[in-house]
Amino acid sequence: MVSYLCEVLQVSRSGYYNYFAQTSVERRTMKHQADERVKDEILKAYQFKRRHKGARQIKMTLQNQYKITYNLKRIRRIMKKFGIICPIRKANPYRRMAKATKEHRTCTNELQRNFKQGVAGKVLLTDITYLTY
Repeated sequence: MVSYLCEVLQVSRSGYYNYFAQTSVERRTMKHQADERVKDEILKAYQFKRRHKGARQIKMTLQNQYKITYNLKRIRRIMKKFGIICPIRKANPYRRMAKATKEHRTCTNELQRNFKQGVAGKVLLTDITYLTY
């Protein structure tokens, strides 16, 4: 039965038995306990100055404030494992509104720096940023 299940799941039998071996179980529990200790330090840096941070800022806070050095991948792994999520900044609604109304678009360059047309008053240029409305 074990051979059939290992074949279906594409796992070797030795890998299956190794996973349930006593040494492997102890190793996993020791790693989980170490992650719990690191999680407490990460949460302390995460809530430093009452502002939630991402993995890079947590790494810098741990290094500068607490003199603890952890690998960035380790911090990210523990954040993912324990559900520590950095808040994502929301998009600026005014910028989205300006893009939708095309408020700050530029016109095409039809003059191509040919300012002297030979006729007076044919070409008139201005900068509309100085017009009061």
